[in-house]
Amino acid sequence: MSAYKLLALDMDGTVLNSAHEITDATCQAIRHAAACGTTVMFATGREVQSIGRYIRQLGLSSPLVTVNGSEVWSAPGQIMVRHALSDEWAAELYALASRSGCRYWAYTVDHVFTASNWPGRMNRPAGDPWLKFGLHSDDPAVLADIRGTLADTCRYELTNSSPHNIEVNPLGINKASGLREVCRLLGIRMEEVAACGDSLNDLEMLRAAGLGIAMGNAQEAVKQAADAVTGTNEEDGVAQAIRSYLLN
Repeated sequence: MSAYKLLALDMDGTVLNSAHEITDATCQAIRHAAACGTTVMFATGREVQSIGRYIRQLGLSSPLVTVNGSEVWSAPGQIMVRHALSDEWAAELYALASRSGCRYWAYTVDHVFTASNWPGRMNRPAGDPWLKFGLHSDDPAVLADIRGTLADTCRYELTNSSPHNIEVNPLGINKASGLREVCRLLGIRMEEVAACGDSLNDLEMLRAAGLGIAMGNAQEAVKQAADAVTGTNEEDGVAQAIRSYLLN
């Protein structure tokens, strides 16, 4: 029996390969872990609408952490808690992205907004709170300036899902905070959680888990913070981690 009762998996760059697929080897390893009694769940920066096919592929009915912790689900389709950015904050982030010439996007409960469909003040969907804002630039200096500006406000959680972006959630909301909610639901301790990830939006999760596993393709800061490093997402690194740490 594994010492880890819960396995939390990031998606892009972790469970998913570059074709955004879960390989047969990784799928089989995840199913094996679940059959052996480990609760396997996704902890992702994605919105819930984009992960349904992967949940069905793996046959999961476990909790979910989505949008970097802004939503926590007790099971697919059963929302447990939601943390929103205020309309004023979303307007501030939009203005900063526009001034900086960045590509930007935002998730609400029901929509994904980009420059092509950004809602004006008069057509803002009612009852559709903002969950996460993202900014992208290939210029490191631009990103550094944005990060500094946002950090100075002391109201945002700042991470990334690639070295070229910044992801913004409410301060204190991240995958680790979401996992703590899941642990309370399941009656387990964070020390009994293993987690795999590759980007800065996984960093707090890997630090807080009993076993934090960085992918071989992870950003260097993530590898430095992890307890172990597995293969890349192109090498079925999640399957390697399951065999090495959960099934031994």
